[in-house]
Amino acid sequence: MRSPGQIGAVAPSSPRLADLLASVVPTHGAPIVVELGPGTGSVSAAIAERLPAGARHLAVELDPRLAAYLRRTRPDMEVVVGDAEHLTGLLAARSVPAVDAVVSGLPWSLFGGATQRAILDQVAAAIGPTGAFATFAYTHTAPMTTARRFRRMLSEVFDEVVVSRTIWRNLPPAYAYVCRRPRSEGRYQSVQRDTGR
Repeated sequence: MRSPGQIGAVAPSSPRLADLLASVVPTHGAPIVVELGPGTGSVSAAIAERLPAGARHLAVELDPRLAAYLRRTRPDMEVVVGDAEHLTGLLAARSVPAVDAVVSGLPWSLFGGATQRAILDQVAAAIGPTGAFATFAYTHTAPMTTARRFRRMLSEVFDEVVVSRTIWRNLPPAYAYVCRRPRSEGRYQSVQRDTGR
């Protein structure tokens, strides 16, 4: 309630929604996974359950108080205080040229179009042609202009956008987007991926 412009959730994601979002996380090899807007860590736990030994889990959190909480409660995760609009720079500063998956809990319907697009461009650059991106939206926000614009933007940025069924066992009910393959190689920064991962 103290940060209505940054935190769009009234309750942590349910286990069912968290598991759905985490389904894009590779379970083999040594993947690098980024979580945007982890909040109190309900989705972080689902991601951690899937990650194999040797994986790397980075969480980008804008709110320093939530970041401090996550550092205390989830020592297995690398918590980065920063803005998702600067994702590729945050990753480069940590010697991460590309990631295998991005999972987002960001409140997209609270963002203006320029912010939505800037973050999606950063996500597309980070996952490259072989990674995956998962995020969600609440059913009650679907009629909002910002939510409709975000849905259109996903189809502009990614070649594949899969929309899940509604997760009724969530407060409020929600659905997920799973996206792959950024559409324009020219628009997004070319990413060199380590084939050993």
